[in-house]
Amino acid sequence: MNILPFRLFVFCLFAATVTLAQPTSTVVNVPGVSKQVVVRRDGRGIPYIQASSDADAYFAQGYVTASDRLWQMDLLRRLARGETAEIFGRQTLEEDKRWRKFGFAKIAQDSLQYLSPELRAALDAYTRGVNAYIATLDDRSVPIEFRVLQYLPRQWEPSDTVVIGKILADALSTTWRNDLMRASIASLPKEKVAALTNQVTPYDVVLFGKDAVTNKAVARGGHQNFDVSGILARADEEVELRKRSLERIGFYAEDLAASNNWVISGKRTASGLPILANDPHLQPTAPGIWYMTQIESPSVHVAGVTFPGVPGVVLGHNENIAWGATNVGPDVQDLYVETFDSAGNYKTPFGNVAATIRKEEIRFRPNALNTATEAVALDVVETRNGVIIAEDNGKKYALRWTARDPKNNEFEAFFYANRAKNWDEFTTALQSYGGATQNFVFADVMGNIGWYAAGKVPIRRIGDGSLPYDGATNDGDWTGYIPFGELPHLYNPPSGLIVTANQRIVGTDYRYTQMSRDASTAWRARRIYDLMKDRSKVTADDVRDVQYDVYNIPLANLAKEIAAAPVSEETKTLAAGWDGRMAADSTAALVINEIRVCLANKIAAESAPAPAAVIRERILDAAVREKQSMWLPKAFASYGELIRSCDSETLASLSQKYGADRSKWKWGTLAQSRFPHPLAAAPLIGGQFATPAVAINGSGQTPNVASFVSMRLIAMPGRWDETRHVIPLGESGDPRSPHFKDQFDAWKDGTPMIFPFSAAAIEAATREVLYIKPI
Repeated sequence: MNILPFRLFVFCLFAATVTLAQPTSTVVNVPGVSKQVVVRRDGRGIPYIQASSDADAYFAQGYVTASDRLWQMDLLRRLARGETAEIFGRQTLEEDKRWRKFGFAKIAQDSLQYLSPELRAALDAYTRGVNAYIATLDDRSVPIEFRVLQYLPRQWEPSDTVVIGKILADALSTTWRNDLMRASIASLPKEKVAALTNQVTPYDVVLFGKDAVTNKAVARGGHQNFDVSGILARADEEVELRKRSLERIGFYAEDLAASNNWVISGKRTASGLPILANDPHLQPTAPGIWYMTQIESPSVHVAGVTFPGVPGVVLGHNENIAWGATNVGPDVQDLYVETFDSAGNYKTPFGNVAATIRKEEIRFRPNALNTATEAVALDVVETRNGVIIAEDNGKKYALRWTARDPKNNEFEAFFYANRAKNWDEFTTALQSYGGATQNFVFADVMGNIGWYAAGKVPIRRIGDGSLPYDGATNDGDWTGYIPFGELPHLYNPPSGLIVTANQRIVGTDYRYTQMSRDASTAWRARRIYDLMKDRSKVTADDVRDVQYDVYNIPLANLAKEIAAAPVSEETKTLAAGWDGRMAADSTAALVINEIRVCLANKIAAESAPAPAAVIRERILDAAVREKQSMWLPKAFASYGELIRSCDSETLASLSQKYGADRSKWKWGTLAQSRFPHPLAAAPLIGGQFATPAVAINGSGQTPNVASFVSMRLIAMPGRWDETRHVIPLGESGDPRSPHFKDQFDAWKDGTPMIFPFSAAAIEAATREVLYIKPI
């Protein structure tokens, strides 16, 4: 066959198909927009907004986001305001009480006065757009969730956007229970306390500073020794409320571990251009927490993801730079033990003072089948140090938190980052960032790469906030924040590689110990770094492969110990032959993971009150490999005997769970894709919200953390039309929409999903066009 005519035939056939498949178009006339806005949607339903002014662009963004995710937006604002019991009934009443204690509704309203005029104008325009869409709805056309729950959406307000930021703060900066945990373990032997609080491991990927040869003593401040057993139980109740609440909306991040990102210099890539990768990790839910969008006006052209209800782009790129983020997890919360007298006054350095009592009224549905509500009163007590978050045996604990300062807002930095042209403008934007401290990675079209750990991290008068303070003193007063210039950062490092994955980012010589004390373990960061550190000619596919990597360092280490221990022949064979990968079809991954859990639980039982999770993630690996005698439970003469005991228990447990046929014991029976919708469990109507539930690769200690990957981004500055960006389910929150879960397979398998940026590429990808015109 003659190749040239055949190729011409194929091209003509393709061109004819494209010509015949013309995009559909719709026109809406709405008040509030000054000139026509064009909104194109591609095959995934992603909106590409083109407007002649910022005001019209943000108006259109509010309008189209509401058309896709209105009920999710309403749920987010309700949760942060403590208003979910109005629609869900008694089951969320205690959760609402918890949120009301923080007073975020008023804090969000107060924050508006501190926003820049430009951001406030964008918020107002976005709000008008949301409300313009709400105005088009009636009882029959509102999203299905409103009809199921029998209520209608109220008008959107600018403070609704701000209050959503407080959910992020709660998900990514809640550390106060760790203060109690550190106080609780003070009764353990000193060597155990030192090990439990030691952040230094052989796997660390430290980006800023160095680890000193001998750690200097740290002035901790606060109470070193006092009984916190009672308050720990109360704290656990509060932690469970928080978990349930955040899981419902997809914002729960266990132990603050939430995300991978890295950036590679063009000196090490095949294209000669930098590559930036980001995959945030949060509790999976339907719809997902991210909404993909692109906005173009005379002052900005930006693409990426945002939270439903938030204007602009939170993570993504513009014409000049790309950026991503992972959580740092510094200590931005302090507890104060307040001493109250019989009259309700509390002790201060200046004498006894009357506490502030804030009256809250929470409405709830007594009957889930009836929309009628009743009210319950809640008195919230506040001292000069903060809101009383818990109490036990007459002791009241006040919480101070950066999120409760109305001057600290989460979104202004992103407004200016959307417009930044270079590193200087990007870091200037970050100076206003007041949300949960993030590792922001950066790459630009000039080939530069960088990283900045930005956020408001408090400095205490005495100590570093690792233990509760006596509220009657001024020891725990906040004297300011770590100066922006002293926050950890890098720009064009010689290595050409920057990796963050919630690990300890600073060395022990960094003066502010509160920066990384509550950081996550280094397993994911170490694996990513090891895979990338010696590579050259890196491609987007190489980066994709690392995002999907499932090699588990601590379990691979444990497998070697198990293979050498006096365990059953079946387990010995599994451990010796395992490749360390948490593949869905792996039997070894399941068995070794369960043995790891058993080992941690047995060690923790003899080291109470040290939490089993801390033992598992921070102690177990070194304890077993190095045969550390101080952690070996007294019932066992050796670690080999301990492992044998856990092997027997694990095999018995798995047989009971999954049956005697071990060929059916697979990691994927435990690790499955789960994206629950808040109404999925509702009788009769929940089935329509079903999402794929299949075996899936990955685990919490691997770069690919399975269902917890809330989006994946790979960007090459200068080749924006090759940007890869995918979310787990889809753009729409409507289960009847073709875009409710159309991205799932690509997200799971790693099929590149291109997010076009240029006018020509967008035009070629367009499937629908919406014209928003003024009335």
